[in-house]
Amino acid sequence: MTACVARIRRHPIKAIGGEDLGRVRLDAARRLPGDRQWALLTEGGERHAGDGPRPERWLPKSCFLRGAASAALQAVQGGWGEGVVDGPIRLTHPDLPDLSFDPAHEGARLIDWVRPLWPADKPAPTRLVQGPTGWTDVAQPWISILSLSSLRDLEARLGQPLGIERWRGNIWLDGWDAYGERDLVGQVLTIGGVELRVTQTIGRCPATSADTTTGRIDIDMPEALKAQLGHSEFGIYAEVVTGGEIAPGDEVHA
Repeated sequence: MTACVARIRRHPIKAIGGEDLGRVRLDAARRLPGDRQWALLTEGGERHAGDGPRPERWLPKSCFLRGAASAALQAVQGGWGEGVVDGPIRLTHPDLPDLSFDPAHEGARLIDWVRPLWPADKPAPTRLVQGPTGWTDVAQPWISILSLSSLRDLEARLGQPLGIERWRGNIWLDGWDAYGERDLVGQVLTIGGVELRVTQTIGRCPATSADTTTGRIDIDMPEALKAQLGHSEFGIYAEVVTGGEIAPGDEVHA
């Protein structure tokens, strides 16, 4: 199958914000640069994080603030800006004043900012941490790839717009048959000189049930996927085999 890169997105802080990118370099066996570089630990997560200033190993998503536990977090937007992977992060939310802060030194400001969005009956956020690797939902250094054709078909089936932000994917492609990406597990995709090996499909959690404009639940997405498709998967993971630069408009071959 042939498609093209439509959008590239990263999420500098796990479950908090997201931004579009132009040209980006992918490296072999690495995540998308800057994606999930930071995450907010909770009181429960502290038990697994160790005593040092930053965890020394990958930790599961249950250790952090996440959209599945707070739909309001899904409406946060923003990041560093094009071509930057450090310095101030700028965030917006429809119910909060804008925030600009340095994650390396001002994590407490982020905690104060998100506190109204986090349920009082959940383990409270404690500190913003950077780890030895990105805080993606899987321990492996994979990149998530999603299809606009599949999204359009799902929106038509459900009779409502869903948008791309709720899925928190890295690379959106256009041109494949709807759900054709599910047949590519084990195959290699090429984007120019970049090669990515498709590893598995992505199972979806309740975080995708929230409207990212309002931060309010507008559908039970895992159940909707099961009803329409017979499973709760949407999108694929892939590992970079051969690195290089990619950009929107690049052709993708499978």
